[in-house]
Amino acid sequence: MSYKVYIAGLGVISAIGNNVQECLHALEAGQAGIANAVFLKTVHANEIPVAEVKLSNDALAEKTGLSNMLSRTALLSMAAAGEALKDAAIEDIHALRCGFISATTAAGIDKTEHFFTDVLKGYSKGNLHDVVHHECGSITQVVADKLNISGYTTTINTACSSSANSIMLGARLIKAGMLDVAVAGGTDALAKFTLNGFNTLMILDKEFCRPFDENRNGLNLGEGAGYVVLVSDAVAQRLNKEMYCELKGYSNTNDAYHQTASSPDGTGSYLAMQQALAAANINAGDIDYINLHGTGTYNNDMAEGTAIQRLFKPPYPKMSSTKSFTGHTLGASGGIEAVFSSLAVKHGLIYPNLRLQTPIKEFPFSAETMFSKQPVNYVLSNSFGFGGNCSSLIFSKL
Repeated sequence: MSYKVYIAGLGVISAIGNNVQECLHALEAGQAGIANAVFLKTVHANEIPVAEVKLSNDALAEKTGLSNMLSRTALLSMAAAGEALKDAAIEDIHALRCGFISATTAAGIDKTEHFFTDVLKGYSKGNLHDVVHHECGSITQVVADKLNISGYTTTINTACSSSANSIMLGARLIKAGMLDVAVAGGTDALAKFTLNGFNTLMILDKEFCRPFDENRNGLNLGEGAGYVVLVSDAVAQRLNKEMYCELKGYSNTNDAYHQTASSPDGTGSYLAMQQALAAANINAGDIDYINLHGTGTYNNDMAEGTAIQRLFKPPYPKMSSTKSFTGHTLGASGGIEAVFSSLAVKHGLIYPNLRLQTPIKEFPFSAETMFSKQPVNYVLSNSFGFGGNCSSLIFSKL
């Protein structure tokens, strides 16, 4: 049994950077990655902004050593998971019980789209290679095989809380004594299917998103991947490096309110945060920074803000939505934001909420608009998904 779980390695790729250092530089400089689509071929390219990773599939294949015939989702996963594992620098990792727990919502839908388009031209026209590795589990297995991880492999899909839940599962497996190391997080690539689907829901902003602004008008979709390497007490003590932080608490709840909308009173959000605090054995007043779910839709921001107002008391923690940089990366968002949260704890960072001009009038608090450095002992990271699936993670300073 391991009573503590530490974060030993970080890996990320997003619209603001191809690795941890590039992303951190963009967060410090206030540089968002949202723009018109370049790699995603869509009729909405000049109408609906997205947050694309700035590498083609060929460039990602060269970077990762995977085939450029694979889904972009798998290529992004390999880029971030490979960086995280290298960063952890666990020399004898294959002598340990190591698991790969990866989340995705869209999986290889980009390849499915190519296959479907060709098949419409005739039954024999589709290339079956497009759909060999397009389902969620196959994306995970391709990357696990490339990383040579065979101890435990599984895939999580709980909408936008997916990779937060993969991190939670990794921690639970370590604490239960079933794993020594878990590479956990998530990945998602942009696709016409997701862009058109969210556009049909009428929750996409035609301009750059403004989370937690009174005049917010929806979200910007993004893509990327983020993973952390979780290790047990015993492994942490053997490593010749300082851990980033401890994964102190976590919780997953479901308000079962609606297929896509959050409950107006933020029931699921409130319970997730409250139970994560209880699991960490700390009080709401101990939280120094909240990495908001903060999508920029009217419903999501109201529900999350209402839950925060109910749970916390003045002075409220610093808070911001890094989706104002990366867009909403769906199944990857919890993993990407776990990386950002770990860096916030390690280096004492508060990230800005870009483009915030008018705070939401119903709330007695506002998100931060400037990057700053200050002591940070506890970070709460929220990931709230469709179907009412709500997850909160708490990262603590060593």
